[in-house]
Amino acid sequence: MKGIQRVIVSNKRVKYQFEICRNLTVIRGDSATGKTTLIEMIGEFYENGAASAVNIICAKECYVLSGRKWLSDLQTVRDSIVFIDEGNEFVFSNEFAAAIKDTDNYYVIVTREAIPALPYSVDEVYGIRESGKYGTLKQTYNEFYRFYAMPERGLPVKPECVITEDSNAGNQFFSAICDKNNIRCIGAGGKSNIFHQVSQVLGLIEGPIVVIADGAAFGAEMERLVNLARLWENIVLYLPESFEWLILHSGVVSDKEIAEVLSDTSNYVESSEYFSWERFFTALLIEKTDGSYLQYAKRRLNTSYCADKIAGQILQDIGWIEFG
Repeated sequence: MKGIQRVIVSNKRVKYQFEICRNLTVIRGDSATGKTTLIEMIGEFYENGAASAVNIICAKECYVLSGRKWLSDLQTVRDSIVFIDEGNEFVFSNEFAAAIKDTDNYYVIVTREAIPALPYSVDEVYGIRESGKYGTLKQTYNEFYRFYAMPERGLPVKPECVITEDSNAGNQFFSAICDKNNIRCIGAGGKSNIFHQVSQVLGLIEGPIVVIADGAAFGAEMERLVNLARLWENIVLYLPESFEWLILHSGVVSDKEIAEVLSDTSNYVESSEYFSWERFFTALLIEKTDGSYLQYAKRRLNTSYCADKIAGQILQDIGWIEFG
C-alpha cells in the first residue's frame, strides 16, 4: 500500500475523520480521549456491517487485530488498514515487528507506551481531540493532532556539542563540520542510545547540545527525550526525515524527479518494500547518485559531500544552527 488514506468512522453519536500517511501510525494519550471507542466502532463494523449502526468511508478495508491468534489472523489480511487497541502486548515484541515488516498493510496502533521495536516517525504519533458538534443528534467530531509538535526555532543556536544517531554517513558528515569549528561531535551508536548519551554530557556542557536523528524512525524515542529537554533548556532537537533526505532536499543532486518525490512522498513509498521512510530516502539517494562523483554509501561517506560548497548547500536548510 502507498499513498495517503482518508478514513471516516461515524455513528449517530460520534465521528472520527483523519488521514493516514505512512505504514505506521501511533495514537497516544490518556484514557477517555476516544481511542478505544474508535477501535471498537471499526471492529463492530467489520463484524456486523450496516447492522452495527457504524459507517466507515475509506478506500481500503479497515480491520481490527487482537488476541492470542493475532499472527495467524494477520496472515489473512492484505492491502488493509489494521487497527490495534492498547492492551495487546504483542505489539511490543520483535515477532510482531518481523511479521508486519514486509506486508502491504498500514498499521494504526493505540498505546500509552513507546514501541521501540517499530521504526515509526515522530510525525506519525497522534492524539485525538474533540473539535465540535454536528446537528441535532449532537454528533461529536474528532480529529487527530500530532502528539510531538516541534516548536518553531527562533534565535540561532551555536552548539557546544552535537550528538548524532549513529556512526554512519550522517555522523561522518557532521563530525567533519564540527571538527572544522572546534565543536564536539558524538555518535550515539543507535537511536536507542541517544537518551543515555545526552544524559551523560548534561551538566558537563553548559552550551547548547544539538541532537540530530532520523525523524522518520525516531518516534519511540521521543517521549523521554522531550521530557529531558523540558528539564534542560540547552537540549536542542533537529529531526529531519533522515540524513539522506537532508541531502536530497538540499538540491546538491540535480534530478527533476527528486522534488516531485519529496513533495508527495507517501505516493512513492510502498509499505511492503520499505518499513520506514528513512530506508526509502537512502535507496533513492543511492539510485540518483549512482556512477556520479557524489555516489552515496550509507556506511562510509563520500568525501565530496564535505567540500565547502556542497556542505554549505546541505546545511542551508538548518541555518539556525551556527556551526561556524
